[in-house]
Amino acid sequence: MKPRIHYTKPSITELEVEYATDAARNGWGDQCYAYIARFEEAFKAHLCVKHAIATSSCTGAIHMGLAALGVGPGDEVIMADINWIASAAPITYLGATPVLVDILPDTWCIDPHQIRQAITSNTKAIIAVHLYGNLCELNQLLRIGAEHGIPIVEDAAEAIGSKFDDRSAGSMGQFGTFSFHGTKTITTGEGGMFVTNDDDLYESVLTLSNHGRSRHQKKQFWPDRIGFKYKLSNVQAAIGCAQVERIEELIAEKRRIFNSYRRELANTPVQLNPLANDCVEPGYWMVNAVFPADCMDLNRREALIQRLDVIGADARVFFWPLSSLGLFKKRHDTPVSYDVSSRSINLPAAFGISDDQIRAVSSVIREFAKHSQEGVC
Repeated sequence: MKPRIHYTKPSITELEVEYATDAARNGWGDQCYAYIARFEEAFKAHLCVKHAIATSSCTGAIHMGLAALGVGPGDEVIMADINWIASAAPITYLGATPVLVDILPDTWCIDPHQIRQAITSNTKAIIAVHLYGNLCELNQLLRIGAEHGIPIVEDAAEAIGSKFDDRSAGSMGQFGTFSFHGTKTITTGEGGMFVTNDDDLYESVLTLSNHGRSRHQKKQFWPDRIGFKYKLSNVQAAIGCAQVERIEELIAEKRRIFNSYRRELANTPVQLNPLANDCVEPGYWMVNAVFPADCMDLNRREALIQRLDVIGADARVFFWPLSSLGLFKKRHDTPVSYDVSSRSINLPAAFGISDDQIRAVSSVIREFAKHSQEGVC
């Protein structure tokens, strides 16, 4: 029986096992935060940022960051319609409202022109989600933020390894957040990271992350404000330390996988993730295939996923537009989001996928694309 061709799977070596074992055996008492501090230091060094706080999830990192910015009831936060709900949910936790706008057809990230049209006196922040490791138009977004005095928040959960003008995704906004879920380029099983170059914002989030207890508070068990509990465990951080030591290797492997698909699917009408240019270098967390509009619809997409399942390959649908869920009020038309979502799939891109497996998946995709050109999808 052939091994399953996984949609996603982490790369775990003896180094991760060694560090996790050490944390489980020795990481208690005065060593209970040792790997957490080490993980934060290593990650901020990789990004070239001043501050990093390890969290239990990227969702928690966004929640605390927005809270520290003062987002609250009556406020609005602009973000792209097509995203995973984890980027929008923290806005609602604070009583604020997500304002959903459309994406650019070539990057699948938030459209700066749509942002300008959505800004109101209630706009408190703009969240730039680097979808699937693709890069937002950061120069334009940062310019908009500066013009209106609105902080740009980078949700880089899917963008480890992605760079803009040789600067790492997540390091350029008012703050950035990352995910270390088991599906991501580096993992701690579950987990996240808050990063910033803003000293005051760092102190505020650090306090919020520890039930509102300031690190400067001398009284024991004395919180200075109502906070949260979004800490990463020492054992998880130990795995993260090993992953960061291997981060360049892991990023390179994601790029190998993407480039293999690109070669296999050349000369087909299938569009993959936007290619790098002089100022953008995607990390290619996930490989996405977008099919011609005259071929693909939701039923055909399900049929394609089933065809891949026959050869033992996992595939997933593209994220749904958030406004399609019935959970958020739709204020702006987002046709590009609905269009791209309806005719796209995520291809298997797990660490360890072989060239033969990529060829097998690509063969099914090529056949489907050929039928689309012939009008017989």
